Amino acid sequence: MEGIEPDDGESGPQRASRRLNGPEAIRAHLTLVLGLALCAVAFWFELGRAEGGNELSWAYVFEWPLLGVFAVYMWWNVLNPERQEKVREKKVAKSAQLAPEFTGMLSAWQEHQRELIKENEAHDAGLSSDEQHSTS
Repeated sequence: MEGIEPDDGESGPQRASRRLNGPEAIRAHLTLVLGLALCAVAFWFELGRAEGGNELSWAYVFEWPLLGVFAVYMWWNVLNPERQEKVREKKVAKSAQLAPEFTGMLSAWQEHQRELIKENEAHDAGLSSDEQHSTS
């Protein structure tokens, strides 16, 4: 994939971490700079209006810096996708642990799902053979 290179870190079962670089990274940096400049200008504008007596502008005085902080957070996540992969893997591992009292319920549910699939396949096979007889 263009713009994403594997890290020369660990190999084997571990996925190679990928970091954004090249023209895509430059675009991400420029987008952040433009977004932060917009937030700064909007903050300054709303601060002037708020000090001039517009009470609603006080909400925007605090909103624009928060939006800038969120932009930096998203920029970091775009540049470092391996962090998100690690968080996702931890969540999957944590959700894979099942309380002992539910293991029997899980087994019964999985067996029921297998039975439904078999019934559905048998029903579909019956319909396709009926369709062949009706077209003949």
